[in-house]
Amino acid sequence: MVIPSSSLAAFFVHPLACCESEEVGAGTKIWAFSHIMSGVRIGQNCNIGDHAFLETGVNIGHRVTVKNQVMIWSGVEIEDDVFLGPGVIFTNDRYPRSPRMVDISQVQKRYQNSQGWLLSTFVRRGASIGAGAILVPGIEIGAYAMIGAGAVVTHSVLPWQRVVGNPARSVGWVCSCGHPLPNDTSAPSCLACGFKYSLIQGRLMLSSE
Repeated sequence: MVIPSSSLAAFFVHPLACCESEEVGAGTKIWAFSHIMSGVRIGQNCNIGDHAFLETGVNIGHRVTVKNQVMIWSGVEIEDDVFLGPGVIFTNDRYPRSPRMVDISQVQKRYQNSQGWLLSTFVRRGASIGAGAILVPGIEIGAYAMIGAGAVVTHSVLPWQRVVGNPARSVGWVCSCGHPLPNDTSAPSCLACGFKYSLIQGRLMLSSE
């Protein structure tokens, strides 16, 4: 369906997309071959790229960029201003088995309700996740964190932290504007925008100066 841009509550769905959700914010664009299941909540002014898949139970904030082929499963919550690069994959079950397995009754019992297996993942405001990254379930990506392309993220990431590799490891800090911060000081300043920070007990914080 396509909703005319003249509508005050307008959002755009490409004719070749499948949007079953009724909770899509104004200004959001959903592009071809993406599938948005019922029960997904998407905020205002988001962009959902081709072939993206959002499962029932996903919550997306405002001004979020979801590039092509991103897979977001139930239990994932994305806050405002997040960037998800092409091919990012979320997961929600740490020890998956097919719930259709018939020869092990314990497996069927586990999947009778979501409390037996579903783990939540949170991506906080302003974070960026690079192309092809994979996130295991039950973790939190802190505000304005930067996940490198192809990273396999197995643990929570601190706000403004920059991680790369498999498994993902910290390589320093990043400014809210996206530029890496100098690693040789306890009070780094961004060379691009001038934002100032303080490193206190292993955590980066915006300076009050």
